[in-house]
Amino acid sequence: MKFVDEALITVTAGKGGNGSASFRREKYIQFGGPDGGDGGRGGSVYLEGDSGLNTLVDFRHTRTYKAPNGQGGSGKNMTGKSGEDIVVRVPLGTIVIENETGEHIGEVTAHGQQLLVAQGGRGGLGNVHFKSSTNRAPRQTVPGSPGEVRELQLELKVLADVGLLGFPNAGKSTLISAVSAARPKVADYPFTTLYPNLGVVRIDYERSFVIADIPGLIEGASEGTGLGIQFLKHLQRTRLLLHLVDLAPLALDVNPAEQVRQLEMEMQKFDPGLMEKPRWLVFSKADLLPGSEARARAEEVVAELGWGKPWMLISSVTHSGTEDLMQRVSAELEMMAEEESTASREPETADFPDEPYET
Repeated sequence: MKFVDEALITVTAGKGGNGSASFRREKYIQFGGPDGGDGGRGGSVYLEGDSGLNTLVDFRHTRTYKAPNGQGGSGKNMTGKSGEDIVVRVPLGTIVIENETGEHIGEVTAHGQQLLVAQGGRGGLGNVHFKSSTNRAPRQTVPGSPGEVRELQLELKVLADVGLLGFPNAGKSTLISAVSAARPKVADYPFTTLYPNLGVVRIDYERSFVIADIPGLIEGASEGTGLGIQFLKHLQRTRLLLHLVDLAPLALDVNPAEQVRQLEMEMQKFDPGLMEKPRWLVFSKADLLPGSEARARAEEVVAELGWGKPWMLISSVTHSGTEDLMQRVSAELEMMAEEESTASREPETADFPDEPYET
């Protein structure tokens, strides 16, 4: 299934039922008072997170969602039946934006989380609400209010622990196919990957993490060049970035260090926060060079960049270094999780003055 990360839908909430103008009519009761009931509430539209979904492709076929209207009130103070709410399932990581105004309505990030996107109309008031000492037989009622109608832009950001980034043909798809069960398209030409691919890396029975293969980025991506910002945004939700650098590019005049700097510039333009995420350099395609030459070239790039963070040399084809890389990534993610857990358990402390209060 192709990965679809944007969709435009229309949601319509139900109209509230009208209030009733009714009067009590019973035997032996000559002047029955008003007993018109209120109208029922219109149905609302909710989006609900579903961990079993990973694409918005269903919304390319069904674009309109409408909740039922509420029923009108009736005599004997009977309130009309409310319209049933409808729930639309979306994948985790879905961002909801009002298309006309650009209002950010919310995000769905947890399984079972519901987000109200269209409020049903209120039921109208029956004539029983308008009786008074001077108006014993009111015929005034209030109609039900209309439900909200919204055109929504749905955007899906990949929810992954690790994101692979790099220039086209850097070996991202080959790596994710080597370390997980994902089988993305692999070829020796740029822009093979047109949609983000997710793979689960299983270290052992109880340890695993999700890795995302982000389509290749090029200079000018933050302005939409190439595959552009529609894929840069997926990096925002990852916890660790693996920056793949091709040690044996097809073009011999390519400077790997300069490519790293170009992507850093695009990340900085798009979201400066991306530069603060933990990022490791991973030199790929080591099998295309003699062992000593591959390591020497990687060390040259590290020295030229002044890189002080972790880096590794791998070959996804021969699986050289990939298992060690995944073990180190898993250990890093576990350490991050422990630090976050510790920080959340630390009690807040108040600042007290050095001198005691005077009494």
